[in-house]
Amino acid sequence: MGRPRTPLLDRERITTTALELVDRQGEFSVPQIARRLGVQTGSVYHHVEGRDGIVELLRVRVASAIDTSTLEVRPWDAAMTAWARSYRAAFAAHPRAIPLLMTSPVRARKVLDQYECAVRLLLDAGFAAADVMVVISALENLVLGSALDMAAPEPMWEIPDEASTPELTRALASAGPNRTHAAFDLALEGFIAHCRALLATGR
Repeated sequence: MGRPRTPLLDRERITTTALELVDRQGEFSVPQIARRLGVQTGSVYHHVEGRDGIVELLRVRVASAIDTSTLEVRPWDAAMTAWARSYRAAFAAHPRAIPLLMTSPVRARKVLDQYECAVRLLLDAGFAAADVMVVISALENLVLGSALDMAAPEPMWEIPDEASTPELTRALASAGPNRTHAAFDLALEGFIAHCRALLATGR
């Protein structure tokens, strides 16, 4: 038998193609994936559990860039800081995937395992069970917001008449090219400080 004209379909190629579409247009469809891979739409469904299955494959692919070893660092605040930085970098590489992934439930085992490690870290540090997911969710809000900020146009503020907004013009000039990173550092430091206070009060 001769070689097939189209390489065999697999989940890796489906994921790669879907991520390329999301990076370019912020969305994907199964027919689009099939066309790019030169197969029938039904062939894609033989390898994935529908569109939701592809979304979870995308989640695993993007999250695989997060350094999970950061959650093994001690003390807890050093671990959360390192995890936040790695988390941000992973999603900043694919900012258009953020709305897609953040509006669908997390089901992927590998990603759930990462959350399990984060929860265990905070519980071992002494955080109340009622506070753990609040802390993790707040950290994600900070991380993903900053990842989107990194993808924003530069400059984000277009000022047609500097004379009408002199203080804004001066503040933007003073912030310099590292505004996004400095803003993340400031917010992360404030977040960690608040979590230390929360832990100290036993709330």
